[in-house]
Amino acid sequence: MPRIRYASILRIFVILGLLCVWLQIMLSATTGILDKDGDTKIEDSFSISNSTTNPELPFEEELMNSNETSEQVLALVPPELHKYLTVHPKNITANATERYAGRNVSDIRRAIRRYNDAQTVYNEDIFGPVQNDTIIIAIQVHTRLTYLRHLIVSLAQARDIDKTLLIFSHDYYDEEINSLVRSIDFTKVMQIFYPYSVQTHTNEFPGMDPNDCPRNAKMEQAIKMKCNNALHPDLHGHYREAKYTQTKHHWWWKANRIFNQLQPTATHTGMVVFLEEDHYVAEDFIHMLGLLRATADKNCPNCEILCLGTYLKTYQYHSNSDKVEITPWHSSMHNMGMVFNRTVWNSIMELQEQFCAYDDYNWDYSLLHLSQNRPKREKFKVILCKGPRVFHIGECGVHHKKSNCNASTVISKVQKLLKNAKPYMFPARVTATITAGGAKHNKKLTKGNGGWGDIRDQELCTNMTKIGRQPRRYTYYA
Repeated sequence: MPRIRYASILRIFVILGLLCVWLQIMLSATTGILDKDGDTKIEDSFSISNSTTNPELPFEEELMNSNETSEQVLALVPPELHKYLTVHPKNITANATERYAGRNVSDIRRAIRRYNDAQTVYNEDIFGPVQNDTIIIAIQVHTRLTYLRHLIVSLAQARDIDKTLLIFSHDYYDEEINSLVRSIDFTKVMQIFYPYSVQTHTNEFPGMDPNDCPRNAKMEQAIKMKCNNALHPDLHGHYREAKYTQTKHHWWWKANRIFNQLQPTATHTGMVVFLEEDHYVAEDFIHMLGLLRATADKNCPNCEILCLGTYLKTYQYHSNSDKVEITPWHSSMHNMGMVFNRTVWNSIMELQEQFCAYDDYNWDYSLLHLSQNRPKREKFKVILCKGPRVFHIGECGVHHKKSNCNASTVISKVQKLLKNAKPYMFPARVTATITAGGAKHNKKLTKGNGGWGDIRDQELCTNMTKIGRQPRRYTYYA
């Protein structure tokens, strides 16, 4: 009998022990932890999707904006930058659906045309004109205002940010977003507005025409319905969804606008950094950009792309902050904080038809397809930071469905990560290693992800490259 009682007690202790282990695992899944070597780990929930700015609906953004910046996040932001994190009360109480639909589309189109014609560079009188070698930071913006606020705060803390030009490219016109961007006082700023957005084309292409085919309609059914794009489903048999095709269109338009159309960048030969509204930069990202460029010039003249961000679960800045890697460029690994210049853009333009015709709604996979099919040329090579200087904080959106989504959680983790890594920032030099890349780097794309079978999307994409350099036009209003 005592033996049976002893065995029962032992089983209870084993069960309690397993329960404790389970609780530790669950807690570590929701918070940043330190591993046994002291390396900071961050939850994998903010390793990104393969696409650029997620085209989530405005009412989702409204919910996200209602999450006020936590005291924990504010504590790591200099007081003079709190102004960029101010959330106006109307964002919390406004009805999201009314806020989205209550605008006059004609007025928005006129405003977009006016701003695009003016090509105004704000703060040019303070920080001087754009030079040929000025670092341009192009930021693709949709509606995620909370993330944009924190990106701006991170940019404001970067050394030498006053020597750059920030170009914010918008596919959604919103006065609060505009006011935030125009309140930036730490460097030159420019706004450009994608003119073919879903917002300004609510019932017509490139938005959703009422007579467009339903996504899941079979081709035979679509032909009987006589819907607009019945003959042009994608490779998976689905019909276009405007909110997804917009992302690729916007990226392509933005790049064409900067390199081929704007007057302030007409003779620009320097680097263009591609960021998104839900990115966050380290304070030495410009310093690292210079080291990447110098190392590429010395060790990899054929490296056409520089990359400031990578997707890692564990960050080892004590050993990797001064390490860079040269490897074949791959879209889903090297699309964050991607950097290239006009020479590379011209090589992309030579194969623009491949980019525009490829049946994939992701701009980065379309670029990968182009890279893998360059006549008599190797694939793009990239030189990247082993210790990333750009991070993805956008866990709230279409590709990240969470019932307890809170932007402050991930932002706080990145802030703490950078605080702990501070002693290893601003290395005097970097060490480069050359790798052939893994199987994923070198796997040949056999087909795209779809979503881009409609010939109207392909034609719009192609037509964007035919717009030449545009003079500034000034309109004065009483």
